[in-house]
Amino acid sequence: MAPPATPLLDRVRVPADLRNFSAEQLKQLAAELRAETIDAVSVTGGHLGASLGVVELTVAIHAIFETPRDRLIWDVGHQAYPHKILTGRRDRIRTLRQEGGLSGFTRRSESEYDPFGAAHSSTSISAGLGMAVARDLKGDTRNVIAVIGDGSMSAGMAYEAMNNAGALKSRLIVILNDNDMSIAPPVGAMSAYLSKVVSSRPFLNVREMMAKLAKRFPRPIERTARKAEEFARGLLTGGTLFEEMGFYYVGPIDGHDLDHLLPILRNLRDAEDDVQPILLHVVTQKGKGYAPAEASADKYHGVQKFNVITGEQQKAPPGPPAYQKVFAQALIAEAEADERIVAVNAAMPSGTSLDLFAKRFPTRCFDVGIAEQHAVTFAAGMATEGLKPFCAIYSTFLQRAYDQVVHDVVLQGLPVRFAMDRAGLVGADGATHAGSFDIAYLGCLPGIVLMAAADEAELAHIVATAAAIDDAPVAFRYPRGEGTGIAVPARGTPLEIGRGRVLREGTSIAILSYGTRLAEAMKAADELATQGLSATVADARFAKPLDTTLVERLAREHEVLITIEEGSVGGFGGLVAQHLAWQGLLDAGLKFRPMTLPDRFLDHAAPKVQYDWAGLNAKHIVAAAKAALGKPVAQPARA
Repeated sequence: MAPPATPLLDRVRVPADLRNFSAEQLKQLAAELRAETIDAVSVTGGHLGASLGVVELTVAIHAIFETPRDRLIWDVGHQAYPHKILTGRRDRIRTLRQEGGLSGFTRRSESEYDPFGAAHSSTSISAGLGMAVARDLKGDTRNVIAVIGDGSMSAGMAYEAMNNAGALKSRLIVILNDNDMSIAPPVGAMSAYLSKVVSSRPFLNVREMMAKLAKRFPRPIERTARKAEEFARGLLTGGTLFEEMGFYYVGPIDGHDLDHLLPILRNLRDAEDDVQPILLHVVTQKGKGYAPAEASADKYHGVQKFNVITGEQQKAPPGPPAYQKVFAQALIAEAEADERIVAVNAAMPSGTSLDLFAKRFPTRCFDVGIAEQHAVTFAAGMATEGLKPFCAIYSTFLQRAYDQVVHDVVLQGLPVRFAMDRAGLVGADGATHAGSFDIAYLGCLPGIVLMAAADEAELAHIVATAAAIDDAPVAFRYPRGEGTGIAVPARGTPLEIGRGRVLREGTSIAILSYGTRLAEAMKAADELATQGLSATVADARFAKPLDTTLVERLAREHEVLITIEEGSVGGFGGLVAQHLAWQGLLDAGLKFRPMTLPDRFLDHAAPKVQYDWAGLNAKHIVAAAKAALGKPVAQPARA
């Protein structure tokens, strides 16, 4: 199918080109930009709904403000596809999320129009305030605009930043993109008119004049006058919460109506420096302008390649169930037998498959929004009362709640069970979403039980094990995507705590796997056997408590011991090395080789490519074993 006709968009090389267009031309440009975004994402897949919702807002901001001199921060970065098209990256937009192509999020190294990288949410106001303060200290005059939305206002960090911004009073423009109408009543002509009035210079000047005049009255009268003015504005606009935090509130307005957006943004741009900070509340619709996305915002939040005309997404051929679904089904099986089991997630019900649990147990499943810190301590509170909370959070997102994991759960020995989804490398979402560090950042905590699933059947057993542990915090990890195809039991069987398993016996080489690299370890053993080298393969199952009996046996009975994990330096291999060192087994001639993710961030690509870059495939295990034995080896390429 031919790409859409885009005569005006074809004239845009950089955002400054928009400033030569009339309002009517900008409306046409927005339509073309929406069509281009739909067509591009149909080729690459990606986050479609949120990007379609901010097309007009993107056009208006770049038309009114002098980007990149004026700093524009998108929160979350997956709203930024139209922004990328307008900022000199249109020729690469069909490489989005592909190996060597554009990132699916904003990225400082990619463009001067991305002043702050954003893939995790709720960071824009904090970063924007930092930029505004830096501007003030340097004596500059640029604007700083933070666009926050898509659920990001459910995180406490956003309110911490707003509280600080209100106190510092640095000039900052925050645009709240309310795309589910969860905060304000429906917008209309009257609210749009009021927003235009209260954002105008005369109104701002009158307001400031009245504030200065009120200060000349005795204190009780001043307080009364100020509260009366705030109350009146609150009645008109609904912005009382933001006003109380020190923001000048404007809105709500229709975020798809350029006739309203353009003059209001111009008013805010031209407001006096002492009117600060400002919050503009715009209401948008996820998926706006593309009927399939409007009708099913959740299914078009993140999409596979799709047919633009029908909206039908390209489906992978039928295969084994995804690990996320196996987790949810295993948890449901445990919850059927134990009414104390509850589930918590942080705005990822479908991503973690806890939506399946919620259908079966609607009163025992809790989505707390993009609030990982709260999710962890909320689960801790339930654990104190005898419930069995399973807190399902992506490994990369659990990083946001590390203090709560340490102090609110582990220090108190509370049996909260962390189901860490997306462990290891994740493909197109890249480094920001990779679950690289949880083994290391949890492995240093006293008293926690750490497990990793080698396949989907093991995941069912691990869920059963976690449910059975009543006296300690537990965390277990599993990857994104399909399992291996192995049969999964209807209900898992609890494992013996701190005990691994040996799958294959050998003599000279031992490969101890933690997680789903076990399949590659088995392939490596097969390859080594063809070269006359005998290898034992074991599945650790537990990082804490470590199966010290198994580790010592492997070390004593083999010349080479290789550990392999889908995690960073300092993880499982570090725990094994610590034990071997104190047992004196590293002094006895053992050739110990820990294989981890490399000490750098890996860019987005297909997972199999990423693991090849990481040096964690079977050929790399074979090369490591042979090199340790002093055997000739042609080292495989490792990026």
